[in-house]
Amino acid sequence: MRFFVLLILLLPISASAQNVPKLVPDVSQRQINIQSGFTGAEMLLFGAIIYPRGVAPEGQVDVAVVLRGPMRSVTLREKQKIAGIWVNADSTDFRSVPAYYAIASSRPLNQIVNSKTAAIYELGLDRLQLSPSGEVNATEQRRFVDGLVDLNRRNGLFRQEAGTVEITDQVLYRARLNIPSSVPVGVYTAETLLIRDGRVIVADDNVEVRIRKTGFEQLVTILAQDYALLYGAMAVLVSLLLGWFAGFVFNRL
Repeated sequence: MRFFVLLILLLPISASAQNVPKLVPDVSQRQINIQSGFTGAEMLLFGAIIYPRGVAPEGQVDVAVVLRGPMRSVTLREKQKIAGIWVNADSTDFRSVPAYYAIASSRPLNQIVNSKTAAIYELGLDRLQLSPSGEVNATEQRRFVDGLVDLNRRNGLFRQEAGTVEITDQVLYRARLNIPSSVPVGVYTAETLLIRDGRVIVADDNVEVRIRKTGFEQLVTILAQDYALLYGAMAVLVSLLLGWFAGFVFNRL
């Protein structure tokens, strides 16, 4: 008897799950190699929306895609001009700042999701949860957060683009995101969100993208990180040799 009661209770849940669309996302490159002369790259995020019974619902659906870099801790310092000299003044620590964050959507975010949904899924630069620490009042904290976001935006590491996700027949979607030359290395996550009637009905973040250095740049990175003493000694030696060679050349002229 209990089995039949449990089965009846689960039937609505199963029926509801079967009515939820599925996303089949992918990216144009699973790995980006940074070499000498790297000027940036363009990432294509695309995929398909699979509807139950193959029938798209009536009404408009929206798609947002997010490419997010590895999380890191950041200390932001504010400079002030005192007696004609720029010095470090106040500072704030942030515990979870993405090294790169780019979001593209089929329409402006404020038209497809409400503020609560945007905050839950961190949709938009003004909704990033950067986890500032320290005893700073809310006004000062907001000022530092805005400053950090603006700094990364000007460096091309934070991007927000509305109306750049193309949806064909409510089934196929694609978006292009520019990756700057200053992008940090690491593992990135590409997330696709299907939105309808102001709600995120599907969120898929199973696609990973690796950005790494290769060639001479990779060698320098390995030496600097894993063999710091050897790297420092080599840097000093190279500097001395270059100085000696420059002096030798000028003495001959």
